Amino acid sequence: MKVTRGLTALAAEQPNGRGAVVSIGVFDGVHQGHRAILAANIARAHSIDATPTVVTFSGHPKKLLLGRGPLTLTSLDHRLELFAGAGIEHTLVLDFDEDLRSKSAANFVQRDLVGGLQARAFVLGFDSKFGRDREGTPERMRELGLDVEVVSAVGQGGRAISSTAIREAVSLGDLDAAARMLGRPVTVHGKVVHGNGRGAGIGFPTANLDLDHELVPPNGVYVTLVKLLGSHTQSDPRSVLHSVTNIGHRPTVAGDPKAGSTPVVEVHVLDFQGDIYGERAALEFVQYLRPEQRFESIDALKQAIRKDVESARKRLAATD
Repeated sequence: MKVTRGLTALAAEQPNGRGAVVSIGVFDGVHQGHRAILAANIARAHSIDATPTVVTFSGHPKKLLLGRGPLTLTSLDHRLELFAGAGIEHTLVLDFDEDLRSKSAANFVQRDLVGGLQARAFVLGFDSKFGRDREGTPERMRELGLDVEVVSAVGQGGRAISSTAIREAVSLGDLDAAARMLGRPVTVHGKVVHGNGRGAGIGFPTANLDLDHELVPPNGVYVTLVKLLGSHTQSDPRSVLHSVTNIGHRPTVAGDPKAGSTPVVEVHVLDFQGDIYGERAALEFVQYLRPEQRFESIDALKQAIRKDVESARKRLAATD
């Protein structure tokens, strides 16, 4: 998938001659509702021999509009990966800054999207609004003479699927509900980094995950899969690794956490002796096992981890 970062870079590119079908949004999580928009975009693009294209933002617009944004489900790189997997061929990434905020929807669409991206048609979500004062609605775009298709909400359990609903489910630890709305397991991306070595000292070495984005499930112990990113493929035996993950503050070995301290994401990879430090990885949550807790002794902690590992083996064996 081609990625263009910014309107200046777009202006320097040569048009491909096909034009584009464009969808606009943050698409945080790239959930089932978003996928319906992307699928409609691709179908429309194929019908007129155009390029399926997404316009998205490097950060969440609410950070500028409200001074704070929601905890995100997916980083920009993760979203780009999901766009490409869905079949999008070109993504324009914009920084949502004061210039973009103050631009009228008509100016943005006609100059930047029709003029710059060579947009021939638009496929938008039912609640799409963009541009100054959120005036860029499907109705307004049709008034401008543009070809606009609107995709209806995708519902589940009597409620429209939304990034907000998924964030709520993840924050509450309802991974099954979040996965149903996402259409895939809850997954976070990050870089594998060294911890303080305490896990190795008790016989269960761990690697820490330095996350790209912010929202993780509540503190606790989880059955997980580590999927190495980059050049690794499914044929590489290291590409998907069974694991147990602890999210929290390690109270047995580190004492009570300081107020406001950030939870640590520690991953114990099962039956693996290699070196994955420095690798980029996706951590997929399979099942919640238990809450994080303080044990009376290191021996009690080790016994609990052994049970966690045994439970993880049984759960993951059922998915192989």
